[in-house]
Amino acid sequence: METPHTEHLSSADYEQVYEPAEDSFLLLDALEADLEFLDTLQPRLCLEIGSGSGVIITALAKRLAHSALCLATDINPNACDATKRTAFHNGARLDSVRCNLVDAIRKRSVDVLLFNPPYVVTSDEELQSQKLFTDQTTANPATQRNLVYSWAGGRDGRRVTDALLEQLDDILSPSGVLYLLLLRENKPDEIIKQLVECNFKAVKHMERRIPGEYLYILKVTRCIS
Repeated sequence: METPHTEHLSSADYEQVYEPAEDSFLLLDALEADLEFLDTLQPRLCLEIGSGSGVIITALAKRLAHSALCLATDINPNACDATKRTAFHNGARLDSVRCNLVDAIRKRSVDVLLFNPPYVVTSDEELQSQKLFTDQTTANPATQRNLVYSWAGGRDGRRVTDALLEQLDDILSPSGVLYLLLLRENKPDEIIKQLVECNFKAVKHMERRIPGEYLYILKVTRCIS
């Protein structure tokens, strides 16, 4: 898959939106390594939660341009705008919706779900101070002034991840797949065990050591009855 161009995004944009980094490129590499599976899946709806700059969903939208509708959601209006601009500048067709996680998405409709969540272990107090779970119809100047909410994951770095996984059965289509980025401190083996108990299959699809962190991509599908 082609890595999207981001020259249109400025330093001012990156004061409001998460800049693509090693975790972003690991997720891109994981998708590229699984293109044969994705081609066989023939997804109709692909969704990235928390798209930030939009590089991941743009790359996928270009690769699946003739077969899938690609959407992005983000709690940050600046990220929604950046995602649309990245798609436009790279000739990709997708739409970006401002909402919390999958609030605006029809149940059991997502064939490919991508999530690079806030995964850094922080105190819950720090997470709550950013009001991640506030009503998004109300403007939150603190959220828009900084990027803490894009990486602060609360206890075990999993508050947002766990919230999503609790809804996973209602999100994925019958043949759907989730690609989830995790940090070693997020306890991926524990997450895998919990997913198996909920009738999902979860494997470490790709992993990479980067300075100061060890990252994983989990590939999650439904167990076949």
